[in-house]
Amino acid sequence: MSDTSKPVQKYQLGGLMPAEGQLHRLSALMTLLLLILGFSLASPAFFSVNNALTVLLQTSVIGLLGIGMTMVIITGGIDLSVGSVLALSGVVSGLAVKAGVPVIPGMALGILTGTACGAFNGFVITRMKITPFVATLGMMLIARGIALQLTGAAPVSGLGDAFGVLGNGALFRVTEMMPNGFPRVIFPGIPYPAILLLVMAGFGAYVLHRRQIGRHIYATGSNEEAARLSGVRVDWTKLYAYTMSGALAGLAGNVLMSRLVTAQPSEGVMAELDAIAAAVIGGASLNGGVGTISGTMIGAFIIGILRNGLNMAGVSAFIQQIVIGFVVIGAVWIDQIRNRR
Repeated sequence: MSDTSKPVQKYQLGGLMPAEGQLHRLSALMTLLLLILGFSLASPAFFSVNNALTVLLQTSVIGLLGIGMTMVIITGGIDLSVGSVLALSGVVSGLAVKAGVPVIPGMALGILTGTACGAFNGFVITRMKITPFVATLGMMLIARGIALQLTGAAPVSGLGDAFGVLGNGALFRVTEMMPNGFPRVIFPGIPYPAILLLVMAGFGAYVLHRRQIGRHIYATGSNEEAARLSGVRVDWTKLYAYTMSGALAGLAGNVLMSRLVTAQPSEGVMAELDAIAAAVIGGASLNGGVGTISGTMIGAFIIGILRNGLNMAGVSAFIQQIVIGFVVIGAVWIDQIRNRR
């Protein structure tokens, strides 16, 4: 019994968010506020309504991917396939709608495709005993290859206005028709992707902190063997985490393709790194057992605002990648210091 007391204590700390985790999340929040302050001083347009909506739309995809990635990382794993699964799911939705399937069932097919990819990852990891890095790397290649094969590497266009409602619509939007025949936006409303992100973040936090499966996810990442000896179905828990990651990648694919009103098989490249970065910046530990959805949301907004602010400052996309790379290294370094303590 004495051998398992320490792992159980670590699991409890992971689930209840220890002081170190709260400090990490607070530091991420302070970083976010400093970024907002700095970019608002650098450009008056940063605080405009249109720019705020742009940030929300850009962050929604990163946030949706980050929620699933957080669950996977807490179990001690990694999912490198979410960017390719995003593309495949969006392509399946686009092809279904193009073939005459109504938009909602067509998008549901895309989400089911992502769910199936995630379940396959979980099966390969738990049954075939292949490491998460290799298993999800293989799925990254498989999903991207299928997406390119289905479309002939060409975008799927002509999907209709209804396909773009999810990505471009907004709740409570108010417009009026001008004498010239063009509409004028009085109130832009709340974008549907932002509402969807809020709902899924709430659902993810509820699962992790209020449901038994959430406690099992933390226990598995804290000490897998101790969790197994305590009666946790470790393989089923991992399967659940990877399946959720795939499903959320499918949902993110629908949001992104809906924004473009075109299914692009080349979309989502490097999106998995944004998702990992959001989770790590928000306090998730790559060693497993630690992480929160709220922290990941802060991390996602840090990446979104950082990219948006650098764009407004005229910084090239290549320099942006360098900056975000250093941010990720810094976040992982802080995580390593925390683990050594």
